[in-house]
Amino acid sequence: MKRLFPILSILTVVLLAYALYEALVVAPTDALQGDVYRIIYYHVPSAWTAFLLFFINFISSIQYLARAKPSRDRAAKWIVIGIGVLGVIATFIPAVQHLLPNGMRPSAVATTVLLIPIFYLLIGRWFPGDRLDVLAVTSAEVGVVFCTIVLVTGPLWARPVWGIWWAPGDIRLTSTLVLWLIYVSYLMLRGFSNSAQTQMLAAALAVFGALDVPLVYFSIWFFRTQHPQPVIGGGGSMDPRMLHVLLISWIAFLCFAFLVCWSRFRLELLKREVEQAHAMESLAGAGTSSKTSLPLTRSSR
Repeated sequence: MKRLFPILSILTVVLLAYALYEALVVAPTDALQGDVYRIIYYHVPSAWTAFLLFFINFISSIQYLARAKPSRDRAAKWIVIGIGVLGVIATFIPAVQHLLPNGMRPSAVATTVLLIPIFYLLIGRWFPGDRLDVLAVTSAEVGVVFCTIVLVTGPLWARPVWGIWWAPGDIRLTSTLVLWLIYVSYLMLRGFSNSAQTQMLAAALAVFGALDVPLVYFSIWFFRTQHPQPVIGGGGSMDPRMLHVLLISWIAFLCFAFLVCWSRFRLELLKREVEQAHAMESLAGAGTSSKTSLPLTRSSR
């Protein structure tokens, strides 16, 4: 796998450069916004990537909490599978379809629900033991970076279009900021707490934070907001050429996020191995010193 990293790095750089060229040169200019709209090719892929990474963190955290007991782990697997199956079936029931926001396709909802058991089973298989917690903290760190890009590029677009940098009453903007704050708090908890329960508390906080992701996404449909309507999944429209460039940018961002997560994952594993080795050396040193410090007794004749 280590030999693949340089190759994937070169391919990712080429893909990012190609996506930049497509966004600045090939994509047509928006008739209403002008060239300022091109920031969408960084803003939207960053948001999608952040949501995906927070979703991985959510699944990893649930599994970490469930693995505390084997019976709880088995029950969690069947519950997740049941949610996936029932969720897919429910989206095609007419009574449930009427509850979906206008423009939201049932097939898109079914696909999203189906990803829950798929990710749960794959992550559980590929990341045994302590690697599951390493995946959780890695995905959260990289997810916060991409969420920061979203919060920076959004106001840069809003200032020339809306005339203001930030709309305080906008539910989409506020919920995204809250999401960022929750995961920053998660990382601070992981970084500054040395308690034995830190990993369990962080996993619980991650599960709570992930609940804000659906609010961020669905806020456009259920609340009045200045934020533009979504261009994928219903609710809006987009020039096919713009959509093509947007998808290319997202693929490039996904490749870049994968490489960063891969590097951070390996670094975190190495860090924990070093810390474990130092702990073993400390225990061995303490044992040796305790033996040498035993008082000597003279033998009596």
